[in-house]
Amino acid sequence: MGVLVTLENIVFRRGSFTLDISQLVLKAGEVYHLQGANGAGKSTLLHLLALLLRPGQGELRFFGQAIDGESDRLRLRKQITLVEQNPYLFDTSVYQNLAFGLRLRNVPGDLQDRRISQALQTVDLVGFEHRPARELSGGETRRVALARALVLRPQLLLLDEPTAGLDRETLPIFERCLADLPGQGTTLVLAGHDNDQSRRLAGTIIQLDRGRLVLSPLKSPSQVQEKA
Repeated sequence: MGVLVTLENIVFRRGSFTLDISQLVLKAGEVYHLQGANGAGKSTLLHLLALLLRPGQGELRFFGQAIDGESDRLRLRKQITLVEQNPYLFDTSVYQNLAFGLRLRNVPGDLQDRRISQALQTVDLVGFEHRPARELSGGETRRVALARALVLRPQLLLLDEPTAGLDRETLPIFERCLADLPGQGTTLVLAGHDNDQSRRLAGTIIQLDRGRLVLSPLKSPSQVQEKA
């Protein structure tokens, strides 16, 4: 697969914190593990990749083309989905939560139904369509948030601490969902601290330290061992 995103000479400042990235390249259909201590800049980088923040200087290119104006940003945002660490669900049914983004994109009703059914099957929540979203457990809420992202078929899926606090039963279900996505053409960026997860899901490690890249790209330990 080709290059999906390129960051060149990016500088973003907020208060005393500076994110400074000379170059970062993300390939299509790959898994990236964004790691670093609290305050290293992981969430800031995710928001830049989601086009929710603008760098003070530097250039982001998607599919080899520079972003030129607000119309480009709005168009590209439809191909990018960010799931926050504490996802917010609307006070409606699970189905209505998943249908929201599809309706904004004018997806026909019959196709909405198929996509929602497929997404709930992927996250092992078949039959949850009519459940009140605010009555779900923490693990179920995270899976619904992932399903809500999946129905949009994003080319770039950004996940901030996606499995933090999940119980032992929910974690393997969630990770199986994630492991299947690159094969469907989705590029994954997972921000977190779980080194065991980076080994289980493989992929490339991106290490941040106080706003700067330390390791990028570096294959996860499991992949290095496989080649040895």
